[in-house]
Amino acid sequence: MSINMTRCTLEDSRQLQYIGYKTFKETFEDQNSPENMKVYLEQAFNINQIERELSNTSSHFFFVSFNDEVAGYLKVNTGDAQTEEMDDDALEIERIYIINKFQKLGLGKYLFNKAMDIAMAQNKKKIWLGVWEKNENAISFYKRVGFTQTGAHSFYMGDEEQTDLIMVKELE
Repeated sequence: MSINMTRCTLEDSRQLQYIGYKTFKETFEDQNSPENMKVYLEQAFNINQIERELSNTSSHFFFVSFNDEVAGYLKVNTGDAQTEEMDDDALEIERIYIINKFQKLGLGKYLFNKAMDIAMAQNKKKIWLGVWEKNENAISFYKRVGFTQTGAHSFYMGDEEQTDLIMVKELE
């Protein structure tokens, strides 16, 4: 069993598009209408959007591979790439997604630890994220690793307004 991580570059845009689309759909399609899912996926994972995000120097993407097969990815943001206005001493985990067949292998925690390492290397004072209020597994994981809810914001899935909980972990 081998786990490794690689940083994504612009050359990875098509693979990132595929992994992003697949993991988001697997994770949320059962809780959302097909119409809203289609609109969101086309907006968030079109190739121009992926290339814009990969080109932003304040955002970083990483693939995690299990036995040489890409199993998921991480996206972290600093500065003005963060999806909420935060201080410069904050790092956002915008996405941690693992393909269903690779779930329960510790890959999500592996990606989380990578985000923590990045935050520490950049001397950040806090790490934060938004998590859908109905994603109970993710919420319980983040609570276990020291995050607390500090607020909420709206997230639009097509024309449906949903609520993401803002969770923050202070770093020492």
